[in-house]
Amino acid sequence: MRRPYAAIALPLPLSADRSTRSNRISPEAEPIAPSLAPASVAFTLAQTVNGAGEVVTLLVTGYDGDTIEAIDLTAHGAPAGVDIFDAMAAIGDDKLRSLIAEEGSNSVYAIADLLPSGAMADRHLATGTNFAEHAREAGSKTVFNFPKFGQPSPARTTLVVHPGTLMDYEVEISVRFDRDVASLDDFAAARKGFFLCGDFTDRATLLREIDPQNVPSGKGFSDAKSGPDYFPTGPFLVVPHDWRAFVKSERIVTRLNGAVKQDARGGAMILDFEALVKKALTGGGGGSYSYQGRKVPLLENDTIPRGAAVMSGTSEGVLFMPPAAEDKRGGIVDHILLGRFLRGKSPFFSVINRFVRNELKAGRYMQVGDTVEHLSSTMGALSVKLIAP
Repeated sequence: MRRPYAAIALPLPLSADRSTRSNRISPEAEPIAPSLAPASVAFTLAQTVNGAGEVVTLLVTGYDGDTIEAIDLTAHGAPAGVDIFDAMAAIGDDKLRSLIAEEGSNSVYAIADLLPSGAMADRHLATGTNFAEHAREAGSKTVFNFPKFGQPSPARTTLVVHPGTLMDYEVEISVRFDRDVASLDDFAAARKGFFLCGDFTDRATLLREIDPQNVPSGKGFSDAKSGPDYFPTGPFLVVPHDWRAFVKSERIVTRLNGAVKQDARGGAMILDFEALVKKALTGGGGGSYSYQGRKVPLLENDTIPRGAAVMSGTSEGVLFMPPAAEDKRGGIVDHILLGRFLRGKSPFFSVINRFVRNELKAGRYMQVGDTVEHLSSTMGALSVKLIAP
């Protein structure tokens, strides 16, 4: 059955350059070359399932992009089936350093066989517009929080793209802790593990649900950014000895079908991870959050539980660009012809509907068959293939 919208709305032509318009980025001159952090800077760990079906923790000593060299810590006293932080605690830092210095005990593992670096939590603390350039391209004037739902997926994965979605990428740094964090004292005392992640977004859902008068409320963000495989993670959990210095220098890059789309350093964050945690703990985010039709708090029990990720937000270079003049003109025409003003609908509703239709026609967002890669200096890389339902 054809919708009245399609029958009545004027087929205003798209501008000739719409399909090629994009946000500007300022990539570094040297291509990124992911490697391992020196042991003097951080411990690099991963997990896999052994032949007995047990989850084991690996101390990573070598990395070539497709495979790693690593030491199975269960052979040195770490229990199987535990979180990385528990395995580290069972071994101790001195023993970890001595194992790295030794030779001959390393085995080779495929990146494709590694488990997600994020813990199997399904609720995380996400961040909006925490890089100044992205804030400008998104039209936001403040950093804000929102809850993201869904378990992490591994470094080699797929993402289903449903018809009618405007799928966008975001590369981010995430951190998780070895304990619950309910105060800044907890944050200071916690051991911190950093990992690379993606934060996929259906911009069509976001724009239909967002509050244009109060973007920092977080309205619409949870629905647009949550779901199966919307949270891919890199292969490594990196535990630095100086977390601030590590984040400041860490570089994160997005490539779409081989073309660089994002390139930034963690030092460009407006709020660092301590400030993000403080913001969430002291004000509850200050937003109006909902997910799948029900209201949700930013944090349950005012606590970031062990295993939950705190996400950095993303840098400039996403696919999203605000509605163009043609979207606004067409939306106003639709608003009048369809009598939406008589039903109390906001003109914004019509503009967004026109914008989504135009973007779908232009094919500017990610499509089935695309491959998006997120890469980092020392947290590894991940690759996601977009597939049809």
